[in-house]
Amino acid sequence: MIRFEHVTKTYKTNVGLDDVSVHIKKGDFVFLVGPSGAGKSTFIKLILKEINADKGSILVDAQEVTRLSNREIPQYRRKLGTVFQDFRLLPKKTVFENVAFAMEVVHKTPRQIRKQVPQILSLVGISDKAHKYPEELSAGEQQRVAIARAIVNNPTVLIADEPTGNLDPDTAWEIMDLLEQINLRGTTIVMVTHAKDIVDRMKKRVIAIEAGRVVRDEQGAYGFEQAAPVRKEETARKEETARKEETAVQPEAGKEENDAAKSDV
Repeated sequence: MIRFEHVTKTYKTNVGLDDVSVHIKKGDFVFLVGPSGAGKSTFIKLILKEINADKGSILVDAQEVTRLSNREIPQYRRKLGTVFQDFRLLPKKTVFENVAFAMEVVHKTPRQIRKQVPQILSLVGISDKAHKYPEELSAGEQQRVAIARAIVNNPTVLIADEPTGNLDPDTAWEIMDLLEQINLRGTTIVMVTHAKDIVDRMKKRVIAIEAGRVVRDEQGAYGFEQAAPVRKEETARKEETARKEETAVQPEAGKEENDAAKSDV
């Protein structure tokens, strides 16, 4: 499903990923953990084709991502759904319209939209909120809308970037239960997180990255503090620089509507 082979990505002053090889199988649920600036965002952005690798091969659903032309990227991204920590909903659209928008930009018909959106809203448990606006929803409800938007086009892979970061513990677990249901339906999930309690309890596969290298890849607990110390002396001084450079290409919340739905198409 997702295969990195000897992938390297460098920025001007630091290494994002350094000779990383990882295979994520179809239907896997994977936690991606590590300190700030370790390379997690680089890993995700390479999958999304937001940045380009300097070396190596990246296969997603048997498609070589590194060779995609700009014209091919929108079609490729239809395989992917993305959920962010800050929700990135369109404030002037209702819940129904937010989810429908992700279908509109891939040219689904009104009939398809009328059929699919209610089904997805029911799946994520917010059918009764269809005509509400984001400002009328709780944080947990907003994240459910974001998840609905991410999966409405039936992606093969769901990227969840700190999806519980702005939620209280009880709501965070509700979102994790929902993500697990989506995974059981066959969607491959890659989730970036610092939530040790969630990772420890769920016992999924954990890929730990430090200083651009995969230092642990196994089933089980968060355990990042137990990972092998690969170039630890470099991590502290690179964290701030890496954070700035990785953030530089991150789309801002609240951009125009096309940007808000870019990763869901």
